[in-house]
Amino acid sequence: MPLPDEESEAEQKVLPKKEPFFYGGQAVIEGVMMRGRRHYAVAVRVPNTLQIVVDRGELNAPIYVNPFWKLPFVRGLALIGEQLHLGMKALMWSANMNAGARDVQIGKREITGSVAVAAVFAMLLFIGLPLVLAGAAVHRSGSFLFVVVEGLIRVGLVLGYLSLIALLPDVRRVFQYHGAEHKTINAYEAGWPLEVSSVRRASLLHPRCGTGFLLVVLVVSVVVFSIVALAQPNWFWLIASRVLAIPIIAGSGFEAIRYMARHRTNAVIKILLLPVLGTQKFTTRQPSDDMLEVAIAAFNAAREGEEEVAAA
Repeated sequence: MPLPDEESEAEQKVLPKKEPFFYGGQAVIEGVMMRGRRHYAVAVRVPNTLQIVVDRGELNAPIYVNPFWKLPFVRGLALIGEQLHLGMKALMWSANMNAGARDVQIGKREITGSVAVAAVFAMLLFIGLPLVLAGAAVHRSGSFLFVVVEGLIRVGLVLGYLSLIALLPDVRRVFQYHGAEHKTINAYEAGWPLEVSSVRRASLLHPRCGTGFLLVVLVVSVVVFSIVALAQPNWFWLIASRVLAIPIIAGSGFEAIRYMARHRTNAVIKILLLPVLGTQKFTTRQPSDDMLEVAIAAFNAAREGEEEVAAA
């Protein structure tokens, strides 16, 4: 899931030449969402007809257009907000398109409830459980060792969880569409024709992927929580810090992966990117040609929206 990358107004003034906008995207149910600067598009293949259906929209909410959300470290929070807003919107549309093809209706309440339950489960699994297990292994909750053990447990849980769900056929298809999204964006950034034959040759991995961002966030969290440990917090503040520090961790993690993506040709950055790219092997699979067609359709639709604005 390459993250969209848009320079702030301050950066535009400093740069002698405006850098291009880097498209982002996300795999959805039997399809792909692509996000441009001011437009997005979702393309899915309907099960009963096998036709590609596209939904396109404009990004005009404050989180997309207000300069405040383009500021360094703040844009990491904007990314989380975008995933909650645009990511869920695209996912809900794709779910309804596939369910409607099977004469099944899925309401917003059902989807919202499922997401809420999943969020609580994720908090317990990836925040609560690592704290409990680290507490059992290291009795000094305010020590640096505790933070390191907690971080290693969290990484293990995340990678283990991704490995397990990848065994499910439906999830595997989502991971294939994730791969199709990566290949399409890589082909576009390389200047290749957006045709299946060309896109198929593109890499399955991308330095701005959300999975890599997750790994960077986990590493940053160890640093942040190590600083928190200096205050020797009790269990209440230990748990509270894991939630309250999310904005700092997300902002720092986004800036780190953004910097690495922009300097990917640097020898040192290439080494640092190896684990970031490696984690994507847990969430991407080689797509079929018909999946590539869907990703290309979504990308072209998003790009058409951008071109229409530029021509106006």
